[in-house]
Amino acid sequence: MESIVLVIVLVAGLASGGFVGYYFRKLAAVREVNSAESKAEDLLKKAKERQTEILLEAKDKAIKVIDESKREAEERRQEVKQLQARVEKREATFDQKLLDLENKQQELYQKAEKVEKIKEEITAVREQQFVKLETIAGLTREEAKEVLLKNTEEKIKDELVLRVAKLEGQSSEELEIKAKQLLSTVIERCASSHAVETTTTAVTLPNDEMKGRIIGREGRNIKTIEQLTGVEIVVDETPQTILISGFSPIRRHLAKLALEKLISDGRIHPGRIEEAVDQAKKELATDIKKAGESANREAGLAGVDPRLVQILGRLKYRTSYGQNQLVHALEVTHLAAMLAEELGADVNITKKGALFHDIGKAVDHEVQGGHPEIGYDILKKFGMPEEVAYCALGHHEDTPKTLECMIVKVADAISGARVGARKDTFEDYIQRLTELEEVANSFAGVEKTYAIQAGREIRIFVQPDQVDDWQATKLARDIADKIQADLKYPGEIRVTVIREKRVIEYAR
Repeated sequence: MESIVLVIVLVAGLASGGFVGYYFRKLAAVREVNSAESKAEDLLKKAKERQTEILLEAKDKAIKVIDESKREAEERRQEVKQLQARVEKREATFDQKLLDLENKQQELYQKAEKVEKIKEEITAVREQQFVKLETIAGLTREEAKEVLLKNTEEKIKDELVLRVAKLEGQSSEELEIKAKQLLSTVIERCASSHAVETTTTAVTLPNDEMKGRIIGREGRNIKTIEQLTGVEIVVDETPQTILISGFSPIRRHLAKLALEKLISDGRIHPGRIEEAVDQAKKELATDIKKAGESANREAGLAGVDPRLVQILGRLKYRTSYGQNQLVHALEVTHLAAMLAEELGADVNITKKGALFHDIGKAVDHEVQGGHPEIGYDILKKFGMPEEVAYCALGHHEDTPKTLECMIVKVADAISGARVGARKDTFEDYIQRLTELEEVANSFAGVEKTYAIQAGREIRIFVQPDQVDDWQATKLARDIADKIQADLKYPGEIRVTVIREKRVIEYAR
């Protein structure tokens, strides 16, 4: 019995415990559900608040964008109004000017009409006067003119007879003398300009301060210019001017172009000087080509090889006894053309032969032989006819074989013999400087040579890979000995040997 009661009590306890556990578990579950719902509500509430903030920010930005757009639109509207006002003002001004022009034009038309009326009135009065005169004289206008001429002829007939007799009585000898005087005057008037720049060229500076910049620190700039161009730069007390001294016109012109570039650029240092000299060389080559083309056009020739024309342009920087050879060639061409027309020779052949008769002088310092032979070979090489090429070869012969060559010879003599055309002393001076350079260039290892200071100094640049310092010293002595033995010169000549080794590399 007790066991049954015990079992019942145990069962009852288990049931009540299970009920109590279920109740508390259910209570915990309800609490968890309530907590999740509250969290969800909080999240939803925060999301709505964030949404509200985003909408407000978007509205603020939209308002700012609208305000900015309105402001820009207003500014553009104002600009358009201003432009429109300016255009309207200009249109009004133009309309006023146009109206003024129309008024002036109308006034001019009215004045022109008045002038025409006055002219008509004057013409009518003049005709009336002529009619009255004809009536009074009893002669027409033509009859009166004949009577006047006849009376005048009767009065001066005796004077005309005496004048003709006086002219016929003059001797032929006097007429010949006058003809020679006239020819001399014509030749002098046909003469071209004399050689003005013989050994110096002036360069104008913007200010005297530029002289110091050209000289450079310790003279490095002026030394570089002299070494690269082979001239002497003379800086003296002459205001805003320096002189370029040298016997070669090409070297002087090259130095002048380089200096003008440096002065214009403002940067003057050895590196920039080399660039300026290179640019000047290119411009000089272009100038030589243009000079040849200009001379060919002035001579009126066609179908000439462009390479031959370029060689012709080199005569611009070549002189003979102080006479510029390109000017001389053109002068001979004009004289020869006139003579050929008078003598019935071939004018085209004569003009070509005259223009290129001294073409050999353009390269005679580079090619062995006399300029007539060199010129003949050059003309034959570039396809000139034998008649033209012979003018270069035969214009120094005593009796040329063709009439055209004889005409070229005569024209050449006239051009060279005119007053002031040539200067023997200058040519002798050039010859002495050329001989100095040739003596120095005859030694091995010499790269280039420049005679400067009117022949009182000669600068020799040697190749550093072939000549060392000791050999350079010995070379200076040998050149001085050879000059002393072979040449005649006043005073003394300074021999300067320059050995410079330059290494250039590029960092890339």
